[in-house]
Amino acid sequence: MTPDEPMNGLYVHIPFCRSKCGYCAFVSFPIKNSAPGSYLTALYKEIDFWSKRVQDDKFGSLFIGGGTPTILSTAELTELLTVLKDKFAFSATAEITIESNPNTVDLAKLTELRKNGVNRLSIGIQSFSDQTLRLIERSHTVAEGIEAAYLARQAGFENLNLDLIYGLPGQTIAEWQDTLGEALALKPDHLSAYQLSIDRGSRFAEKVEQGNLQLPDDDQVAIMAEDTLAIMSSTPLERYEISNYARPGHRCRHNLIYWHNGSYLGLGAGAVANWSGLRIRNTPNPKLYAKRLLNSETAWLETEALPREASFRETVVMGLRLPKGIDLNSLQERFDLDPEEYYGEILQTLTRRKMIEIVAGRLRLTEAALPFANQALGELV
Repeated sequence: MTPDEPMNGLYVHIPFCRSKCGYCAFVSFPIKNSAPGSYLTALYKEIDFWSKRVQDDKFGSLFIGGGTPTILSTAELTELLTVLKDKFAFSATAEITIESNPNTVDLAKLTELRKNGVNRLSIGIQSFSDQTLRLIERSHTVAEGIEAAYLARQAGFENLNLDLIYGLPGQTIAEWQDTLGEALALKPDHLSAYQLSIDRGSRFAEKVEQGNLQLPDDDQVAIMAEDTLAIMSSTPLERYEISNYARPGHRCRHNLIYWHNGSYLGLGAGAVANWSGLRIRNTPNPKLYAKRLLNSETAWLETEALPREASFRETVVMGLRLPKGIDLNSLQERFDLDPEEYYGEILQTLTRRKMIEIVAGRLRLTEAALPFANQALGELV
């Protein structure tokens, strides 16, 4: 399998963290207030349920995310990996990713994960400023972040991703440049550089409403985005999605399934599946999730068969996150809809504004539009 030929993906959500970061609106909860034992028992029941229904399907990727999956013990993670590999059929070259935070790993745990088939590690670094890490309520230090990256290499990981965020409270342009430089000095195989998003349900959203959060202004954030492109252009990591860069052969196959709007299962509290045109959303409450499954009920709150046009629009919007864009012939064959006819004046307007272009039969965002991608994509939803 190549990164441009996505297979089915499997996502497993572990909703526990050491603490909740101020910007986080994901389904995650401090582990001290949670019961991972009953959650994992319920998760195994959901794994068993789905494995019997997709036994003829093969998966090209497994992504264990959170939360912070590595907050679990080495024994718990080993058992989870064993069960998943026993219950589902994976391709021989499957990408198996686990997310981690620096202060939840050590050499023994990372070595065991690698031995049990995990071949891609993603570390949530976010910043190389201790002051900024404290401001965004991260529980690790810069030194722990650097140490985690070194330990990953020592444990044998040859596919290492580092997550960074720009536009953080109090962050200056110079500080972002330093963070990017520090990350590149660790020679990651993949780098994710996301602009901070203030999402409903996060503590930062409340602070913004109260006027208690000082963020860089739009011009500063735009410069940070431009600096990212300039700095990354001189590295071996190629931009293959709006916020993601990779060495050749190290693009995240699992995320490519999302960006191609392919089929994936989502297991765990809050997980979403897109399987054969059916969208399935699990309850985000871990206690309710466990209760339902342990009572032999299903975990989902809703299922929805996406109408053809809705799936078409979603495929367009997701595909435009890739700099190379979308092949128009493939899109029309898949949905029997002509994008130029379907979007009509909207597409023409975006073209006149030099935000969208069609080159060699592919619809894509222009280079100038990439920093403002959400504006263009919002008009195509």
